[in-house]
Amino acid sequence: MPTSSASGARLKFWGVRGSIPVPGTSTLRYGGNTTCVELRADDEIIVLDAGTGIRALGTALEEEFGSQPINLSLLITHVHWDHIQGFPFFLPSYNDKNQITIFGYDGADSGLHEILKGQMATPFFPVALYDLPGKIDIKKLDQMEFNLGKVRARAKFMNHPGVCVGYRLDTSSGSVAFLPDTEPFDAFKLHSVKSHLLSPEQTQKRAKNERADLVQFLKGCDVLVLDTQYTDEEYQHHIGWGHGSLSTTVALALDAQVRKLVLFHHDPTHDDKQIEEMVENGRKLAAKAGKTLEIVAAREGEEILIGQN
Repeated sequence: MPTSSASGARLKFWGVRGSIPVPGTSTLRYGGNTTCVELRADDEIIVLDAGTGIRALGTALEEEFGSQPINLSLLITHVHWDHIQGFPFFLPSYNDKNQITIFGYDGADSGLHEILKGQMATPFFPVALYDLPGKIDIKKLDQMEFNLGKVRARAKFMNHPGVCVGYRLDTSSGSVAFLPDTEPFDAFKLHSVKSHLLSPEQTQKRAKNERADLVQFLKGCDVLVLDTQYTDEEYQHHIGWGHGSLSTTVALALDAQVRKLVLFHHDPTHDDKQIEEMVENGRKLAAKAGKTLEIVAAREGEEILIGQN
């Protein structure tokens, strides 16, 4: 039977884009599918988000497991379309031998179950969620800490429109943090129901405290997968959109003393060359700060071994 512990914890990228899939010759190196990452650790299969990248993951899992059942956990950060749109095409959900447990926090004005059901309702999709043969259990999370077998999971709300969380997963081999959608907390606008009630001074104070809390949440993480959708120049035209910029991403990783930073949620307008330039510029920023930080960009099909150099 396939296991997840034979070679320690392993992270694999199946979808790395934000907003919308962008297939084509200009995105061949890093990929064009929307958000989906797989973690194998301590005999658990943990899938992070269900963008279009989850389709290829599902095919690979069915080929790997064959007639044996697949038991996995799917953690949803939020229900914006690019993070759930691939689930109707996830092959393991069409086989009654498989158990899929979906975890997430309620977002928008509807519950997680209703939102996932809605995108598969007529006239949007020919198969209803409740008609899928797989054993699908949707669990609304009420706590910010929970366990997936031996893996300790923690969540923190992000600075992003709607209800959005980032996850930190601590395994026996090391730790992974997955923050695909978040704007720097030091941006003047905070995406919160109550933030519009705050004065500018109160907003700035809250932003400072939120960032400090986030640094502690990420402290010493082995791998940080972080929203870096914009260059610094682009971000000036997208303040309030809920996404990160290169310099603030690098600064957060340095302050949290993470070992490896993975630039993620690539903008749909960025081709392979632009992403490579962002990696190089990020490395220059880290070097200028005089600190050690490994920086790479998320690439479809790439695997990272957790806790290993």
